[in-house]
Amino acid sequence: MAIDLLAAMKTYAAVVDGGSFAVAADKLGVSRAMVSKQIQKLEEHLGTRLMHRTTRRLSVTETGRAFYERSVQILGDVDEAEHVAGDMTRMPQGVLRISIPLSYGQHRLAGIIGGYSQAYPQVQLDIALSDRKVDLVEDGFDLAIRIGAQPQQDLIARKLAGVHSVVCAAPAYLARWGAPSIPADLSRHACLAYTLSATGSDWRLQQVGGTGDTITVPVAGPIRADNGDIIRLAALSGAGIVFQPHFIVGADLAAGRLVHLLPAWRSAELGVYAVYPSRKHLSAKVRTFVDFLVAALA
Repeated sequence: MAIDLLAAMKTYAAVVDGGSFAVAADKLGVSRAMVSKQIQKLEEHLGTRLMHRTTRRLSVTETGRAFYERSVQILGDVDEAEHVAGDMTRMPQGVLRISIPLSYGQHRLAGIIGGYSQAYPQVQLDIALSDRKVDLVEDGFDLAIRIGAQPQQDLIARKLAGVHSVVCAAPAYLARWGAPSIPADLSRHACLAYTLSATGSDWRLQQVGGTGDTITVPVAGPIRADNGDIIRLAALSGAGIVFQPHFIVGADLAAGRLVHLLPAWRSAELGVYAVYPSRKHLSAKVRTFVDFLVAALA
């Protein structure tokens, strides 16, 4: 016979506390017959008598007293667990595990993350910086920052910003090899490739303004890497041309360490998204962190 053991424990504790089925029924808001039936099912489930019943009084057996004391403790633990879970849903606290692309974390989010930590000191941030796309559920992450044209369909995504990649090279490289005049010229230059690019060994450029025409150029060069900052450093040394997001090369362009090439062309916009497994019962730590990023990156 199936039984909701926690509900039965609660009913039994109410009977012992109240000293009668009638008092317990009033406390629980159910009928006396339902209380009696639930106690009977509980005793059948346990295979023992918990109390002696007469028309005038109830008396708890030795087994019944031991079961009552343990039940009260268990019900208290369950109640406390519910309060803890509720508090963590309402109040940001606990460990927040986040996966962030390495270069984006270093160039755009480091200061913002520090600001969030000061605003919410009860949250401990556990950050993994990697360009590897993690499985949030299997790898135990609360959320991830992803950069791409579209987020995964099986995840909840909130857009934080948009990014473009631009073509650039160091003055030393241009002094030796010259600058490309049109996108097709890139195929004759030493191009430093980001191996995790969705387009592989091709660079896909979109015309700025106007019709927004796109062109795909096959490129090759002496260095390939799965991290944008390694490619950037190689470009600064004069090793070749790069096609990198502005958040990686922007400071170098402003300082003149890199030169913006083909300014009429850039990548199509990629979105920066905060992604998490489910919107249902979203914890306060995830909700406040995403809101903080949205405000900071606006």
